[in-house]
Amino acid sequence: MYDLVIVGGGPAGLSAAIYAARRALKTIVLAKSFGGQTALNLNIENYPGVENISGLDLMLTARSQAEKFGAEIADADIKVLARMESGFVITSAGGKEYRAKAILLALGRGPRRLGVSDESKFVGKGVAYCATCDAPLFAGKNVTVVGGGNSAVDAALLLSKIAKQVYLIVRNGSLTSEAVLVNNLNLANNVKIIYHTGVETIKGRDFVESIIVKHLDTGNNEELPTDGIFIEIGYEAKADFLGNLVDRNAEGEIIIDSYNRTSMAGIFAAGDVTNVPFKQAIISAGEGAKAALAIYDYLVGVVHN
Repeated sequence: MYDLVIVGGGPAGLSAAIYAARRALKTIVLAKSFGGQTALNLNIENYPGVENISGLDLMLTARSQAEKFGAEIADADIKVLARMESGFVITSAGGKEYRAKAILLALGRGPRRLGVSDESKFVGKGVAYCATCDAPLFAGKNVTVVGGGNSAVDAALLLSKIAKQVYLIVRNGSLTSEAVLVNNLNLANNVKIIYHTGVETIKGRDFVESIIVKHLDTGNNEELPTDGIFIEIGYEAKADFLGNLVDRNAEGEIIIDSYNRTSMAGIFAAGDVTNVPFKQAIISAGEGAKAALAIYDYLVGVVHN
């Protein structure tokens, strides 16, 4: 039996693994997607102590540290988490069981779907949620990015270096991205920003061929030819395997207290999957460290009110 099973291999999970392993807790990290969303960032410039690093390199360094101190890391898609008399049991999609005295949920968040006609039909056939992963497939083609925040502007910037034409569809009247990203975007001569617009339909036969957009200020529809649509409208907490085991808010985030405790004794949570505001890698890493220390206290019998 493990002292601690950490579900999630992003900044929160790996930070917690480092701190837990240094406290000599028998720890394993189970991650369906190593590094989480952070690993998909090409450049991170706001992580203290590091001027510029790719998200993947940052996560690989954290993984190496965790393993150096004795934490195990394994690929696993978790399907069931259940309570038992002496702790908890986690079951993966392959049927393997992991038993632990305490659980840390550090699942991060998954991409939010657009929710329009034929979106699911064209996933992998022109509909994408990760520019870092799929941008090279659209070299010399026309592409569309949907969203107005950091992830959307990042995607548009990356695609502007690869694609022929980039449309950026923004529902509001302005971008909410960081100023430095907006300034860089304005320098790209093959990016057209279309404000006050929403996507109505995705069209095509075997692959995406066009989209129908609605101009919200006029109510008029327009068809834009596009070979791909990158949906960058934010992320949402996805932890359906938890059922009603722990309390979650209306947005699906796990509710925690200042010691990262959930409503179920022995289950803790950290990072973007929780109701802690501001979803940033540095915040998730700090929350993961804090959670590991709280879990250590829980396991040795220290009580926090």
